[in-house]
Order: sequence, then structure tokens, then C-alpha cells
Amino acid sequence: ALIITPTRELAIQVSEEIGSFKGNSGIQVIPIYGGQSIDQQLRRLKKGVHIVVGTPGRVIDHIKRKTLNLKDIEYLILDEADEMLNMGFIEDMEEIMSHTNPHKRTLLFSATMPLRIKALASKYMGDYEFITVKKQQLTTSLTEQIYYEVKAADKFEALCRIIDIEEDFYGLVFCRTKNDVDSVVSHLIDRGYDADAIHGDISQGQREKTLDKFKKKRINVLVATDVAARGIDVNNLTHVINYSLPHDPESYVNRIGRTGRAGKQGTAITFITPSEYRKLMFIKRIAKTDIKKSRVPNVKDIIKAKKKKINEDITAINSEEIDNTYYNWAKKLLNDNNSTQILAKLLNYCFDDELNPGLYNEIKDLSGKNRKIEMEGRTRLFVALGKKDKISPSKLVRFIIQNTGVRNSAIDQVDVFNDFSFITVPFKEAEIILGVFQKKSGNKKSLVVKARKK
Repeated sequence: ALIITPTRELAIQVSEEIGSFKGNSGIQVIPIYGGQSIDQQLRRLKKGVHIVVGTPGRVIDHIKRKTLNLKDIEYLILDEADEMLNMGFIEDMEEIMSHTNPHKRTLLFSATMPLRIKALASKYMGDYEFITVKKQQLTTSLTEQIYYEVKAADKFEALCRIIDIEEDFYGLVFCRTKNDVDSVVSHLIDRGYDADAIHGDISQGQREKTLDKFKKKRINVLVATDVAARGIDVNNLTHVINYSLPHDPESYVNRIGRTGRAGKQGTAITFITPSEYRKLMFIKRIAKTDIKKSRVPNVKDIIKAKKKKINEDITAINSEEIDNTYYNWAKKLLNDNNSTQILAKLLNYCFDDELNPGLYNEIKDLSGKNRKIEMEGRTRLFVALGKKDKISPSKLVRFIIQNTGVRNSAIDQVDVFNDFSFITVPFKEAEIILGVFQKKSGNKKSLVVKARKK
């Protein structure tokens, strides 16, 4: 059998899952993907295997090398076909299918069924049977879902406050682009958090090391893009943070489904700017879920939570045995000083930095008039590029940045459709973008114009 998956992480996960229930059957399974030694894969394939789980690019590589013969396979499984379409693998999928045994059994799994996927099924699967799995509830009741309405510039501060107010934060943070991931992780590390990143530009070896650290809780914050997070299967997550709003309801459900598992409570938090409110309500309606508005934790509550944790830690260590040297030292200090005063100064010495309110920056309140100002201070732009031009949200952001030099953080809402896209930016950046593309277009219609009022 051959199983095709869109990402390396998913290929590894599927391979491991098959390995976990094959028992003593003797079935040989191998994952093949880019970033892994091809010589190692060649040695395994030469010995003979029953099931190959691979990414499109590496499977085609082996077909061209004639190290993977698909003429006798009995099963072909395409997993997350719509995601492979979104990632530009549709031609690769067709190439692979053209090399397979025509009498095989084909199974295609997809969260959605775009026309290109239906056309693929018609061409290669003949008289196929279409099975729809309906769920009464797309999200689990064990996951509390809330959202915070903040300025784009305040998202990082909000993230730090969420991490700090929790007793044992262990969470996955989703960003829209690789640049966003790198920026968030860099700032988290600068603030003293145990965090790391995972995205497509990071080598496979490093990604596997990072995942291993996260699973073993040597880091408690993992920041990722949607594509890189495919196949990540981690238990006991306390939080999923949507640092950037997902592009569609399916992505939202996939993201937050990583917490609230195995009977344990979890929390999914989504950051939105005022201009993204309508999109969040659309996600809420389609996903048939309840996402409640909440306020970002204030500094007083965070300091109170930290003190509570310190008190619990002190109580816990008080029951432990220690060397008499410290008892004698303590007695001398208490004899020579006021006991309350010496304890207060000791606490100050140990925890002054951690309990300093000055660690936190102000977050602008977006209620009432402030919210209206924030909404009116941004412009929605129409871009005459879409999925048909092989444009994804991250590619569109890079395209705008490379052509205009505007800040990545200024682009906080991106909607990509088949024939066109929309971005939302502050007035100042909008004028820069419009000016650049108007100049590039000459006498022709500009690639980027102001969007019509809804």
C-alpha cells in the first residue's frame, strides 16, 4: 500500500500509528519524506516493505530513481487531499497516480471537496463511492473557547500575560507566516520563556528535535504555522493560542482540536483585531461552536497568581528534609534580625524581578470609542491575485512586503479566494502600497486597489 500525506510530520505520525497496531503481523512500514537521508530510505526499500507513507515530492523522487515500483500496489490512500491541493501538490498527485496499478483500490480523504479534487477522483477512481461523515459537534465540550479583541501591536503582550497567569502553561501558538513565528519565538526567548519554533524553513532534523523537546516538556511553548503543525500529535496541552486568526472554520477546528483531549479540560484562545470580528463570527457560525469574548488578564491578577504559586511551592518544600547547616544558619539570622523583616527581604531578593509589574506593557482598551477609532483607522485593499495564481496567505504577505517594504505586523487580515484576495492595513501603509502598485501598473489597472465598501 502507498499512503500520500501533505507534510513530513503527518507522514511520520501515520507511520507510527500503523506501527503501533500492527502487532506481531510482521508488516513493514516506512515513512519517506524530504529532509531525511535518501540513502537510508533506499536501504529500507531494497529490503522490501508492505506499506510506504510518503510526501508527494519524495515519492516522485523515488519513482524517477526507479526505487519505488507502484505497479503491484493493492491500495492507494490520499490523506488530506484538499490540503495537498492548497499546497500546490495536485500535479504531483496526478503524476503518482499515473504510475500505479489500475486495479488497485483507492481511498481519498478530504475535509472539503473542491472541484479539482472531484475531478481527480473522477479521472483516477472511476465509479467511486462518496461517503460523508457527519459530526453533531465539530469541537469538544472539554475545550473552553474564548477570544480577546486587541490591537495587532498588543498581541505579544497579551500572549505573555496568558502564559504567566496560568500555573502550568503547556501550549501551541499558531501564527500566519514563518516570519511571524520567528518574531514571536525570538521575543518570547528574550522575555525568558522556554519557547521554540516549527515551520517549513526549519530543517527536518531540527523540527524533530524541537518536537521531542516539546513532548518531553523541556519547552512549554511551541509556535508554529498551520502547515508545519500538520501531524503534530501532543497529549495534555493546556492551551491552543490563535495568535493569528485562522483563514477558515476547518483550520480553526483543526487547531483547537489539539487541546481538550482524553477527558482533560483545555482552553483555546483567539486574538482578533476589531476588523476581524465579522470573520470570527463567520467561523463561529460554520463551526457551530460557542466562542466567548473575554478580557486580557490584568497585571494585578497576574501578580496575584504568581504569588499563589510561590506560596504553594514554599509549602511543598517545607515538608522536605534539608541539611542541619541551613537550620543553624536560619536560627542565627532569626536571632539577629526581626523575623518578619528578614523573611520579607528574602522574598524581595528572590522574587523582585518576577513580581515586578513593570515587566508588562500597557494594552490599549478597545471598548467603546477606542474600538471605533481602531476600526476606522484601517483600510481594506483588493488584490487581483488568488488561488488560481498559486497564491496563499503567507505568499501574498511576502509579495506585498517585498514590493512595498511595509511592516509584516501591519498586515493583520488576509483573505485569499480563487480569483482575488483582500488585505487589511493601517491608512499609512495603505497609501504606500497603493502608491507602489499604481506606479508599477503605469496606464493599466493597478494590481492593488481600495476595496469597495461592504
